[in-house]
Amino acid sequence: MNILCDVHISFKVFNFLRDQGLNVKHVNELPDKWNTKDAVISRFCDENDFVILTKDKDFKDSFLLKRKPKKVLKVNLGNISNEQLIQILSDNIIGLQKIGTKPSFLCEISKSGILFQE
Repeated sequence: MNILCDVHISFKVFNFLRDQGLNVKHVNELPDKWNTKDAVISRFCDENDFVILTKDKDFKDSFLLKRKPKKVLKVNLGNISNEQLIQILSDNIIGLQKIGTKPSFLCEISKSGILFQE
């Protein structure tokens, strides 16, 4: 699974995902880094088959309205620690990898679990 970590996803989380064998990029690796517009991020993800891992509600809204980007992993956990987010990702990594093979989806991670919508 290819994952693009949005600007508010820490490098600690990025490194965890990479250590799990996933192909991970951070938005700061794109030409405009943290200033990259959402439309450019969406296009990058769709053209390169990446899932956007984000805390940004705009990507969820864009998926629901336009189906862009095609693959959204939305974190709805507020200001939890990186360690807590890593634990939640770790507990669900196999399921997330399975979801990642779908052609289009919105997956929301919250304290009550994972909500998946194609």
